[in-house]
Amino acid sequence: MTTIEFASETPRITTRPAVATRVLNALANAYVAWKNRRAFYRLGEMSDAELADIGLTRADLHVAVAIPFGRDPTVKLRAIASERADTIEDLARQVA
Repeated sequence: MTTIEFASETPRITTRPAVATRVLNALANAYVAWKNRRAFYRLGEMSDAELADIGLTRADLHVAVAIPFGRDPTVKLRAIASERADTIEDLARQVA
């Protein structure tokens, strides 16, 4: 085998694991999004007081449910809750 023949075969060898890794990552991400969406639907069963304890409102759930199915709604909820917490902390600093 000459160097030219080996060099032409190398890309095929390295792309197969990369494609398999991307496929496995896509499947794993879809599974995690599915699990988190199931947990998200359980949040709808909570009372308003329980949602307030974790920094959410019922309106936040309505905003997050509009996210396409393949994406994770809990990421949006986390962003909403942390933004609200930051706003509350800023207001508390201004009062003090």
